[in-house]
Amino acid sequence: MTDCEEGEGGPNSQGDGHPKESSPFINSSAATDAEKSQQYDGKNMALFEEEMDTSPMVSSLLSSLANYSNLPTGSKEHEEAENNEEGARPSKKPVKAPQLGTLMGVYLPCIQNIFGVILFLRMTWMVGIGGVFGSFIIVFMCCSTTMLTAISMSAIATNGVVPAGGSYYMISRSLGPEFGGAVGICFYLGTTFAGAMYILGCIEILLIYIIPQAAIFKIEGLEGPDAELALLNNMRVYGTLVLSLMALVVFVGVKYVNKLALVFLACVILSILAVYAGVIKTAVDPPVFPVCLLGNRTLLSKVYDVCAKVIEIDNETVTTKLWSSFCDSDSLNATCDDYFANNNVTEIQGIPGVTSGILAKNLFGNYLEKGVIIEQRGLASDADPDSPSPTSNRYVLADITSFFTLLVGIYFPSVTGIMAGSNRSGDLRDAQKSIPIGTIAAITTTSTVYMSCVVLFGACIEGVVLRDKFGEGVNGNLVIGTLAWPSPWVIVFGSFFSTCGAGLQSLTGAPRLLQAISRDGIIPFLRVFGHGKANGEPTWALLLTASICEIGIIIASLDAVAPILSMFFLMCYMFVNLACALQTLLRTPNWRPRFKFYHWALSFLGMSLCLSLMFICSWYYAIVAMGIATCIYKYIEFCGAEKEWGDGIRGISLSAARFALMRLEEGPPHTKNWRPQILVLVSVDAEQNVEQPRLISLTNQLKAGKGLTIVGTSVQGTFLDNYTEAQRADQSLRKLMETEKVKGFSQVVISSNLRDGTSHLIQIGGLGGLKHNTVMVSWPRNWKQPEYHQQFRNFIETVRETTVASLALLVPKNIAAYPSNGERFTEGHIDVWWIVHDGGMLMLLPFLLRQHKVWRKCKMRIFTVAQMDDNSIQMKKDLITFLYHLRIDAAVEVVEMHDGDISAYTYEKTLVMEQRSQILKQMHLTKNEMEREIQSITDSSRGSIRRKNTPGMRSQHSAEEGASLAEKPEDEVQLIHNKNASTPTSPTSPTSPAGPAGAAATWTDNKGADKGTALLSPGPEPGKDLFNMKPEWENLNQVDVRRMHTAMRLNEVITKKSKEAKLVLLNMPGPPKNRMGNENYMEFLEVLTEGLNRVLLVRGGGREVITIYS
Repeated sequence: MTDCEEGEGGPNSQGDGHPKESSPFINSSAATDAEKSQQYDGKNMALFEEEMDTSPMVSSLLSSLANYSNLPTGSKEHEEAENNEEGARPSKKPVKAPQLGTLMGVYLPCIQNIFGVILFLRMTWMVGIGGVFGSFIIVFMCCSTTMLTAISMSAIATNGVVPAGGSYYMISRSLGPEFGGAVGICFYLGTTFAGAMYILGCIEILLIYIIPQAAIFKIEGLEGPDAELALLNNMRVYGTLVLSLMALVVFVGVKYVNKLALVFLACVILSILAVYAGVIKTAVDPPVFPVCLLGNRTLLSKVYDVCAKVIEIDNETVTTKLWSSFCDSDSLNATCDDYFANNNVTEIQGIPGVTSGILAKNLFGNYLEKGVIIEQRGLASDADPDSPSPTSNRYVLADITSFFTLLVGIYFPSVTGIMAGSNRSGDLRDAQKSIPIGTIAAITTTSTVYMSCVVLFGACIEGVVLRDKFGEGVNGNLVIGTLAWPSPWVIVFGSFFSTCGAGLQSLTGAPRLLQAISRDGIIPFLRVFGHGKANGEPTWALLLTASICEIGIIIASLDAVAPILSMFFLMCYMFVNLACALQTLLRTPNWRPRFKFYHWALSFLGMSLCLSLMFICSWYYAIVAMGIATCIYKYIEFCGAEKEWGDGIRGISLSAARFALMRLEEGPPHTKNWRPQILVLVSVDAEQNVEQPRLISLTNQLKAGKGLTIVGTSVQGTFLDNYTEAQRADQSLRKLMETEKVKGFSQVVISSNLRDGTSHLIQIGGLGGLKHNTVMVSWPRNWKQPEYHQQFRNFIETVRETTVASLALLVPKNIAAYPSNGERFTEGHIDVWWIVHDGGMLMLLPFLLRQHKVWRKCKMRIFTVAQMDDNSIQMKKDLITFLYHLRIDAAVEVVEMHDGDISAYTYEKTLVMEQRSQILKQMHLTKNEMEREIQSITDSSRGSIRRKNTPGMRSQHSAEEGASLAEKPEDEVQLIHNKNASTPTSPTSPTSPAGPAGAAATWTDNKGADKGTALLSPGPEPGKDLFNMKPEWENLNQVDVRRMHTAMRLNEVITKKSKEAKLVLLNMPGPPKNRMGNENYMEFLEVLTEGLNRVLLVRGGGREVITIYS
């Protein structure tokens, strides 16, 4: 396995906190070399024996494949630690294989996690507020969401072995580390807040239904906001105590939690059975459960002893406690509340029974504002609209403003918990079989219970009782408890223990999930939470979980916490559906789920439902949850560890790339979309390190175009022999690109010579329509030295190839002087010398450079050259207008170049250039001819031999030695150099060891201010010889003389205007069509750019790259 396939370990988990997924496949370290040699020692396999190390025999592989273990994270260490506690033993017990089946491993844990606090504390209230019809829609919508998610989850879970880690593992391996980390954290937060919700439910049952006297902040006598605040404060204090106690239990020993799980599950099932038994009993014998109404208003149980205003005792009318609550005295003549005086007191049956027909009344919703009195529909009520609002301590009031979306948010947590089976995947005997069957069966069971409960509650219980959230009108009983048989206490204690158990399960599961995420190493700042006790228990993760859980406790309201965890669970489920849909649509070859009853449309429907429910529950919580997930996603993308898990997002990238590439093939891009897609040609040294790193820096500075970047190099040799060097070169390129922050690709080709390698890169770089349109290559340094002659020949061939291929060419000269990405120019100019128009590259490049912080402070200047017959004033106006339309801010100057006489210096420069050119041409001759030719060139430079004889001599040599040309150029270069070096310096020989080549170098480098005087001549008296050689000039190629004249005049003007510029961009002349003129071409370019620090020679690709149109 590669390092990037880290997961939450299997049996091969290492102790470094970064376990790897165990693999039974190739290169498994299980077998020693000796064992391997025995395994593969078969004469029948002689044909394959050389590859046995990398390709093991199937017979040896099958046993490890079949017995692949997927134990949960830390289970091995946990069991070993327990063994150590019992006493040190020389041999540890073997780790038992997971034995749990579908019922115990998936079905019952899912049932326990799905049924919970909401069913017992809020279900009846939801039916009363939303009506049977509205509540049924909510339940159906939520259950459909979880069912569709379970189908998607089953497909993912059965697509290969799922190690422990459950839902997080499935999502992260399906959608990649970014989505996996984001959803993993959301699932973790959801589980943690679920723990807070269960604890709050536990405290609510304790303080309201079991021991109301235990309240620290007394509610008696308080009303309105004061009573509400006292209740919340009680929840906070007791919640914190219970949370601390539960965290301590989890810390001390998780095995106790697991052993109690069945007890808690029994409580839940018993409670639900008690409710169904109560419903059946109401059909036969409805219980006597009176509710007292004044008019149509529900009265608090504590304000009356008898549901009447007065009673007859011994023929005497006596006022009741109810009278005292509404009147100022006990006497019959007392002044009473107007509503009390005008309305009668009636007593109705709170539970009329399933056959009573009450279902019709409870069919539709009755949403209430906070503080509104709960009223019975259909009863007469005489209320004065102008009377002051009644005091709150007599009637049952709505404690929160209710609406449909609130009910969805509060109810949804009661359908979560479907991942309980997949979270235990490491403990299952056959996870691929158990997870789908157990999860879908559990959801079917719970959905049936929920839907039947909605209908049965509406059919059995009076509406005012259903809307009474805390049972204040029914003697403070739990409303669902009033329906239960044989006693309400069955439900009260059953729900109390089930919430305790669910809270403990959340505090057990959440830290392990966080530990799994931490050990994956995808979120750097969470790595500390991957550590724990010696047995693998996540101590630090438990501490963080308890701290986050405390936030939910401080919120204190069950109704406020429920939508928070709904968000996180819905987001998790949404991504499970997305993962399944993507894998199905992308048709990844590895997508072969054993569970066949899935479809991408079902997954998309589930995903849409999840997203809709998020915004239905609470749009602001949904935005916050998405914001958290987005932040985690971007954090992992920029700072997290790079993992290759073969995820679906990678598959999307491949499919999207293929689609985009096919679209690009449809035609060349419009001028408005043109951007430099750069192929950077670099050379590497013997150690495979890049020789011109500043080329990559310049590429980075041009990246404002957001185009493609390919950095290419060629390695000399054959593919078989030099593959490792090519790999090293590729790593070197990647490392440099990473350092310079260049986003792009590296490409290394191996070729028999570097010239062909460069040509191959230019031809094959890119893919389809995404090909480079610009080539960047560095100016060849020291090209005048004989040993570098091949380098400049390669350079000119590259120029020719880019011209033929219609590619733009960028040639930075003096690349070492270019700024690095860390440097900043605080002032200065980027000068553009626009001599010929070849597509607008000269305009575009400085604009892109100035987007980068290195060049941002530089001003742009554009120079153009006017000839004698040009109107320079009009040219300047036109250029300013053109730049205005291009939206480019630059200063404009038109430079006038008058035709002048060709100076003697120009002639001399051309002469030396041709002499040097002739020397280089002789590189292709045999050794004897070479010696004769060098002597003839030396004589020619002194004026002894007329140049008109040279072409004939050259053609004669080439005719005689046509077959032996260019055999060993490098050796021959050295030979010439050695021959010249052995010639003593004398008045009859060149003044430098390199002969005329050295003379040419001196001409270029030491040009003085007085261009009319030759600084070096073949003879000892420069001034005199210069004029004596005039007859030689007549035989010079006049085209070369004119070109040299142009180069020198332009250089003179450019140097004068742009000597101090930070960068000079210049049109690059085209290469000579005749290869005989290569050396002259280089000399022209050298003269053209002489005396300038940084020059970028630009050659367009033959198409417009900039436009004035929008």
